[in-house]
Amino acid sequence: MIVAMQETASEEQIQVVMEHLMNMGFSVHRTTGERQSILAAVGARSDFDTRNLEVLSGVEHVHRISAPYKLSGKAFRPEGTIVQFANGVKVGGEEVIVMAGPCSVESREQLFTVAELVAKAGARALRGGAFKPRSSPYSFQGLGIEALKLLREAGDKFNLLVISEVMEISQIPQMLPYIDIFQVGARNMQNFNLLRELGKVKKPALLKRGIAATIEELLLSAEYIMSGGNYDVILCERGIRTFETYTRNTLDICAIPVIHKLSHLPMASDPSHGTGLRDKVAPMARASIAAGADVLLIEVHHDPDKALSDGAQSLYPQQFHELMDTLRMIAPAVGRKLA
Repeated sequence: MIVAMQETASEEQIQVVMEHLMNMGFSVHRTTGERQSILAAVGARSDFDTRNLEVLSGVEHVHRISAPYKLSGKAFRPEGTIVQFANGVKVGGEEVIVMAGPCSVESREQLFTVAELVAKAGARALRGGAFKPRSSPYSFQGLGIEALKLLREAGDKFNLLVISEVMEISQIPQMLPYIDIFQVGARNMQNFNLLRELGKVKKPALLKRGIAATIEELLLSAEYIMSGGNYDVILCERGIRTFETYTRNTLDICAIPVIHKLSHLPMASDPSHGTGLRDKVAPMARASIAAGADVLLIEVHHDPDKALSDGAQSLYPQQFHELMDTLRMIAPAVGRKLA
């Protein structure tokens, strides 16, 4: 249920409504937009009369939400969520943010080389895996804490935010000092215990869609994080598994405008994992911007032929520079600009 307060509602009136909702057995989440405060009441109760709330002072309107996701739904923040960072980067506004870097951190030389290249090209965040979930136990699993330290150092040197994947609850406190954004990979989209813990952390989370997950399931996974009080969630389309075998996955670009219609959360696209093929990354990145993506995740490596993971989908530096130049022309055509 959503309770929209009047623009003129006082703090005392808002608190009275919140107490009323809690006495009814709901948990209440409050968000304050440009015009008014919105109260999202989450709970299993259905035997209530909305008129009992509509007569309270300061209430503008009350309506039930039939969708199973309450906090990630559009009604919670009709104006849209903007995730803001200390260095001035805003995700979800007019600007499109590019997050780029290697699939995994392999060495200091490799990371700093790539970080400098993507920063010069216009990326605003450095991506790189410290803990790698690999299909084979014999594949490179990442450098762990050492990689996190290198990511933070490189991010600070080149004025880049740092995003890296968290795989389990025990890694959260280890990662907190080093990263700006927790990335939840496709394999962990429904790791509900991990999502609950990320809800307690006051640091943004980028949540990737599972390879066989519906859009509703993605929004419900976001609900787990948001129900813990962390509303800074970025959703990410990274390709789903279909019967097509030419590409690694099928990048569902249609999910971008669909989610923008259903949810207030910013939407990212990962054409690197979505296609798995270097020559398909740029076309899908361009299409994602046209479809309304707020963020692009792009894998870049200075020597992808020797990469320890996902070299086939990593762009060469020159390809990344050319892509960024193209995106700067496409973004204004759809009312956006590249940050």
